[in-house]
Amino acid sequence: MDKGNQSVVSEFVLLGLGHSWNMQTLLFTVFLMLYLMILSGNITVMVLTILDPQLHSPMYFLLANLSFVDMWLSSVTTPKMITDFLRENKTISFGGCMCQIFFAHFIAAGEMVLLVVMAYDRYVAICKPLHYSTIMSLHRCTGLVVTAWTAGFMHSMSQLVVIVKLPFCGPRQIDSFFCDIPLITKLVCMDSYNLDILINVDCGLVAVTCFVLLLISYTYILLTVRLSSKTGASKALSTCTAHITVVVIFFVPCIFIYVWPLNITWLDKFLAVFYSVFTPLLNPAIYTLRNKEMRNAVKRFRSYYMDFKENT
Repeated sequence: MDKGNQSVVSEFVLLGLGHSWNMQTLLFTVFLMLYLMILSGNITVMVLTILDPQLHSPMYFLLANLSFVDMWLSSVTTPKMITDFLRENKTISFGGCMCQIFFAHFIAAGEMVLLVVMAYDRYVAICKPLHYSTIMSLHRCTGLVVTAWTAGFMHSMSQLVVIVKLPFCGPRQIDSFFCDIPLITKLVCMDSYNLDILINVDCGLVAVTCFVLLLISYTYILLTVRLSSKTGASKALSTCTAHITVVVIFFVPCIFIYVWPLNITWLDKFLAVFYSVFTPLLNPAIYTLRNKEMRNAVKRFRSYYMDFKENT
């Protein structure tokens, strides 16, 4: 295409999830409540992990980091989506769009690596219990979390340096509630076939590698659990089941959006909502309901709060 005919795109138009005003109002109410639940649930996990001495262990340190990541994963897109439900013109600046892409991939890739770290923690706890405290020291855990954030940053930057230099000359409409790479590449003034393959390979390198490592880790863990004592096996199986559930509900939507796209608009929107809203919402519930220590920590915190309230 002749570059002289290209115009600089300063903003994009988000088509969102609904069109009628009644639907927009309903969605605003629903997603506002869900977002407040995401914030309260994940903050609760972080506060309990920090305040309760019995949760000062590597597993809960990593769980608190997962809650922190989930809170920000949802915060990248959900507040904008909620406010757009009340707006007739749903626009986002070019810079805002690039920021959404950067932080969404930064946080999502970081969470993928963090889930692998959590699987490694369970592997050491179950398969090498006598060496657990030595291997999973605070220094090692901190280093692994920093590695997860670094991997997410590198992945996101590798995407952004390609996207930000692309020529955009219209149309400006994005058929979703936030900016994302598969949607943006449809708006460039060039053949995006090779670009789409590059993006899929880049995303696949992170997502598929982490997913395969997780499958191998939990398969090995579950095989080891079968040979353990009945009591120990039951506790380990309960913990691993919660981890595996989180892995499935996070990775499956990401794989079908970025690695193996189905290109069905309504399904893509559903998957995007699922991993950006429902996954951060479900994670605290899954870990709290299936984890005896977390349930006991909630009871201790509630008892402490009631005693404090009575004494004041």
